[in-house]
Amino acid sequence: MLSASKSAILRAVVGTTAIVAPLLHSVTDVMEWHQHGFSAPQLWLNYIAFLPMPWLLLGIWVVQDRIVGALGLAGALLYGIAFTYFAHSTLYALATQSGDYEALWRQLGSTYTFHGALMVVGGLLFTRAALRAGGLPTLALLLFGVGLIANFALALLPSPDILQTLGTAIRNAGLVGLGYAILRSGRDAAA
Repeated sequence: MLSASKSAILRAVVGTTAIVAPLLHSVTDVMEWHQHGFSAPQLWLNYIAFLPMPWLLLGIWVVQDRIVGALGLAGALLYGIAFTYFAHSTLYALATQSGDYEALWRQLGSTYTFHGALMVVGGLLFTRAALRAGGLPTLALLLFGVGLIANFALALLPSPDILQTLGTAIRNAGLVGLGYAILRSGRDAAA
């Protein structure tokens, strides 16, 4: 059990990270779309956005005093594994000078697809557990889940990159909403 001051610090770190990392990730998606492919600055910003992502759902699970349960923990861990790989894939894109997302996906093949599936399954497990447990905003959780489903569906269908970006933006909006709720609950508890 964490002390009140350590708990407040953890809530502030997790809440802020849940806002900043997804927003930065969305900015890099817009950069990629606008410049019609990857660039070194865009990929470095993407890497910075991805660094905390493997720990993000686990952090949310911890600050929710673990009420999300074992299913939520399993989902958080699967999501974290996926984003550990995605951070690596960003470095790979930098090293190989991949021109765009499609080229990177072709280079990494089924391994990339497998980790995309882990992200979707893990995120949906976490979402389901968090919705059942309560305590986190339903709208933010639903946005997160819908964004994951949209990413999955758009990965299976031939579609323009902008639609995949839209799915990611919805997912990221859900994470930002969760971060805001965590920060707000920390302020309310302190008051």
